[in-house]
Amino acid sequence: MNNTYTAIIKQVDDWWIGWIEEIPGVNCQEQTREELLNSLKMTLQEALEFNRQEAIEATEGNYQEAKIAV
Repeated sequence: MNNTYTAIIKQVDDWWIGWIEEIPGVNCQEQTREELLNSLKMTLQEALEFNRQEAIEATEGNYQEAKIAV
């Protein structure tokens, strides 16, 4: 599954800052736009994996998976 997310970015003085619109807490700051987009992508991947693992652990091993498209 290939998901697309929205990066909200802006330049403030010498820095680029950005957030992933759909996932609270995924935000970064870098010195170039390209570095920012790369950091946001890596941080988003880490956040999604962390959230996935946290959800699985909360089930205490008794769960099913179901795909939901929106």
